[in-house]
Amino acid sequence: MRLNRAVPLYVDAAPRPPTAALQALGRAATVALYDELALAPKPGLVSFVDSGSHTDMDARTFLRSLFALRHYFPRIAALGWAQAPFAALENCGRDAEARMLAATGGINTHRGAVFTLGLLCAAGGAVLRDGGPAPAGLPPHAVRAALLRHWGPALAARAGRASGLPGGIAAARHGLRSAGQEAAAGFPTLFERVAPALDRGLRSGVPPDRARCDALFHAMAALDDTNLAHRGGLSALRDVQGTAQAFLQAGGVARPGGLAAAWALHRRFVAGRLSPGGAADMLAAACWLQRVGGVRP
Repeated sequence: MRLNRAVPLYVDAAPRPPTAALQALGRAATVALYDELALAPKPGLVSFVDSGSHTDMDARTFLRSLFALRHYFPRIAALGWAQAPFAALENCGRDAEARMLAATGGINTHRGAVFTLGLLCAAGGAVLRDGGPAPAGLPPHAVRAALLRHWGPALAARAGRASGLPGGIAAARHGLRSAGQEAAAGFPTLFERVAPALDRGLRSGVPPDRARCDALFHAMAALDDTNLAHRGGLSALRDVQGTAQAFLQAGGVARPGGLAAAWALHRRFVAGRLSPGGAADMLAAACWLQRVGGVRP
């Protein structure tokens, strides 16, 4: 006797990671860091022209760091797509920081970028998991919303803990908003000031390097850059913020003589050993947002 039995059909309902899109998010982060490195003038910061206010690093140091970080950004984007707990993101970031320090001989080139761009890549991955706002790609508001929705409470708890890093110590000493607090608030300087400035510049037809230069000055004017506060105290931070705001009010780099004025500020910052490293991270993050606008599942 032959029995006809229905053969159960097992279908794996778990969605598959969009590997190509996640890789694109990670590559965009590496390229955005190169965008920031290649920009000049960039007051006090390392570029291919010179080492700015730094004696322990140059552009080659940054390139070694970029190479060491190239796998980190796709990896944390995949964790974001999987909606991994914040502890997993932190562990991934710590591993990346260790690779960076090994590649640079212990020099901190991209610690802030590991944190900021890593979180943004994770948020981008979470947007892709939700299907993305196709056909528009990944607009900034979607990335910011995903960051706060999935990891906002964990970021707020992290921001409430004392930090032993120089930037955290400077923030506590001077009553500034730390990098952790900036992240817990959804990076308001990035999403409300720097990224819109870069977008406006590019849409107006300004060459990309000029648009990025003005975007950097927007970051310098608005951000509580704890790197500056650590190196020069609160007076140095306020001086840089006021100088950047005055530069923008005068018309930015696109005005007649604007490029020469930016170079003059670069020389002044180098003489004063000022380095707005936090603003540089915001510029790189804005470049990443601009580059992932077309990334879709």
